[in-house]
Amino acid sequence: MTTRAQLRKAALAQPEVEQGTHFGMPAFLVGGKGFALMTKDGHVQLSLPEADVDAALTIFPSGEPVLRGGTQIGFKAPLTDVNGKVLNDLVRRAWAHRAPKRLAKAAAAAESAADQAAGDLPAIGRPATRALAGAGITTLDQVATHPRAELLALHGVGPRAIRILGEAWDARGVTWR
Repeated sequence: MTTRAQLRKAALAQPEVEQGTHFGMPAFLVGGKGFALMTKDGHVQLSLPEADVDAALTIFPSGEPVLRGGTQIGFKAPLTDVNGKVLNDLVRRAWAHRAPKRLAKAAAAAESAADQAAGDLPAIGRPATRALAGAGITTLDQVATHPRAELLALHGVGPRAIRILGEAWDARGVTWR
């Protein structure tokens, strides 16, 4: 079961997101365009391309397409029916669908860097590697220029990733701040 707080965290983890309201409902925007909102009846509504809507509908039979003028513009499902991992993926897809092209391109590049085990970072997990790459951090030397608390604030970087990065610094005989 996913909560409103998890939806908020997933949406705000994307670059340049602003939280606002749409007809009194919590909404998340990128570049002035809404990509996710929480309806008054407890549904998550995401702006998605048609192919992603079709895929979401096969995963969530309780979901439904969102139509405007007869055109499919998104997907809506009870938030309690969507697990957190799938929600994170759908929110990321909705964000990419509505984000300015330059921003979506930069995020795709960061995702690609994470897939290719960027720089000399140890194996800290895909979400943490993606988060660091998205912040422009692809080497241990770049990690050292950031306090641990700042890295922990990145969505996807947790205590395990920080511990592994610290061990990598210890192996080099260098103290990390």
